[in-house]
Amino acid sequence: MKSFLAFLVAVGTMVTLADAGCRTSLQVPGRPFRGCMWNGKLYPFGHIDRTEDCYKCSCDERSMECCDISATSFDYDRKKCKVVFKRKFCRYDVVQRDDPSQPCFVVGAAG
Repeated sequence: MKSFLAFLVAVGTMVTLADAGCRTSLQVPGRPFRGCMWNGKLYPFGHIDRTEDCYKCSCDERSMECCDISATSFDYDRKKCKVVFKRKFCRYDVVQRDDPSQPCFVVGAAG
């Protein structure tokens, strides 16, 4: 019984820590790819630290799994602030609508 409880705790922890911003695409069997296609671009087999659209990926002959590496702010003053995506840094900044050079206070983010 104790080992079953330990198993449930371990599985529950893995599910909790899983990244909801991940997607997997299967490779087409028999296609002579030299890598994996992601959003119209061919990436080599192996680990890709960062794609052009801010994903970290793993590519092999069977599939490609990609996870979003940018955090999304979700709790801020939506009347006074707006979200701006900084592609160069793969992050979203929350700035004041009236003066975008000034950051806004953010309570939480996910990603």
